Amino acid sequence: MRSVTILAVLSAGALWASASTAQPGNRPVRVGLAGADLDACLSLAEVQGLDPNGDNFLTVRAAPSREARALDRLGPGQQVWVCEESPGWSGIVYATRRNRQCNVGSPVPRPRPYAGACRQGWVASRYLVTIAG
Repeated sequence: MRSVTILAVLSAGALWASASTAQPGNRPVRVGLAGADLDACLSLAEVQGLDPNGDNFLTVRAAPSREARALDRLGPGQQVWVCEESPGWSGIVYATRRNRQCNVGSPVPRPRPYAGACRQGWVASRYLVTIAG
């Protein structure tokens, strides 16, 4: 009986440890936050300011946090639509070779998670320079 109790305590401790160090969950990028009469995403930006002597890419994450799961990497000059902001982070939608039309340049009736054909995620805002909007 004592070994069962010890095993239960150890299992509970392992569960607590893994939960306390878990990555933040997904936070889908929302479009239409500026209102029903404005474009779904208000600005177009370009990735800039990366260190060419470093990794020279911007990591796209599942949530606005450095601990969130990495989804993709963007290189210098990549254009993205900025749809949502969180302190230090931008919720973006971006085209791929396969899907070039993200359909975020028209109004949506109310705020909602992006559900189009393009990719989405969160990047550090300091590496984006607004080029339109």
